[in-house]
Amino acid sequence: MHVDFTPKGICPSRIQFDIDENDKTLHNIEFTGGCNGNLKAIGKLCEGKSAKEVADIVRGNTCGLKKTSCADQLSIAIDEALAEM
Repeated sequence: MHVDFTPKGICPSRIQFDIDENDKTLHNIEFTGGCNGNLKAIGKLCEGKSAKEVADIVRGNTCGLKKTSCADQLSIAIDEALAEM
């Protein structure tokens, strides 16, 4: 399943990734905009991992004075995608 998510309250304008419908693992995570190096690292660290596990780990992470972060928005996108499946 391909996910194209529009995040709120962060620098990136889009988060895209794939979830394997059989084992619910994450693949091809990409952020459009934001801190390029850090966001590439998030994608590499999460590649092939359980979508639920990743969402549980990064949920609630904040950035500076913001109430959310790129990682937190990724968790929201994952949660919504899993609910659709």
